[in-house]
Amino acid sequence: MKIEYKKSLKEYNTFGINAIASEFIAITSESELKYILSEHNKKNLFILSGGSNMLLTKNIEALVIHIAIKGIEILEESESTVLISACAGENWNDFVQYCIQNNYGGLENLSLIPGYVGSAPIQNIGAYGVELKDTMMSCEAISISTQKKHIFKKEDCKFEYRNSIFKNEAKGEYIITKVTFKLTKKHHNLNTNYGAIESALLEKNIKNPSIKDISQTVIQIRQSKLPDPSEIGNSGSFFKNPIISKALFTKLQKTHPDIPSYSLNENNIKVPAGWLIEQSGFKGKRWGDAGVHEKQALVLVNHGSATGKEIFNLAKKIQKKIKQKFDITLETEVNII
Repeated sequence: MKIEYKKSLKEYNTFGINAIASEFIAITSESELKYILSEHNKKNLFILSGGSNMLLTKNIEALVIHIAIKGIEILEESESTVLISACAGENWNDFVQYCIQNNYGGLENLSLIPGYVGSAPIQNIGAYGVELKDTMMSCEAISISTQKKHIFKKEDCKFEYRNSIFKNEAKGEYIITKVTFKLTKKHHNLNTNYGAIESALLEKNIKNPSIKDISQTVIQIRQSKLPDPSEIGNSGSFFKNPIISKALFTKLQKTHPDIPSYSLNENNIKVPAGWLIEQSGFKGKRWGDAGVHEKQALVLVNHGSATGKEIFNLAKKIQKKIKQKFDITLETEVNII
């Protein structure tokens, strides 16, 4: 455990932004974390997990604590279910694949989402009709101010669409160290009705899919649409899919009869942000090395040496255009630092 100075964070964020941390330390255990927090509690701290859901627009004048705590543990097991925990520094997709290999169902639709396990509850990550809250039972977190452990049950987390207590009233107060899930061992509750999963399975002539079939299908769909951060800098979906009133949706249908939608309830409709951005002419465009992905307009990319500010300015340009064209306010899913 050693503090490094003037450390480049380029390899610690999936956008590949070359921001500099004034101080940096990697933490591999809960005891190390408590020690560092107690010894440096008067310093400015910046908690860094997998760096997959943030855009660095400046250097970090703080002690960057990189959470690299590893470990997977079976807590309880019955014939039909398993209670399994994963430490915060585990790669999310590696954990999902571990579960698939052991026939633990519930996370297969969340395959190939970038990032670490510890970040997943903060964002209530979701994809293809499934959210983290569907299987998460609890998470352990260390208070930054007191270094005491706190256990958040699912209901404590106040999960909403891409939102949680950790992004609101508890923001900056805790560091998640472990997450526990309840998964199925048989009679899996398969979700194949969202997006292109069902049609992709039919193309493969798979009528009774396993959780492995669904995971592999989700991975193939994501790889066909989303760029690999190791090849081109990005943070996946940059914007949230907006939820609008039925009245606004009905109004938009008059001028855009092909607008896709997903009904949430009798009053609210979710529309795809990627479609809005593509209809506004941004798909595949670039300004210097900051651009919009050619296959998925929801993804902003770093073509090489874009700065965080350049990508952020592009995001603001997109938000302005969507507001003018559709009267919809796009919110960022990515955290802007």
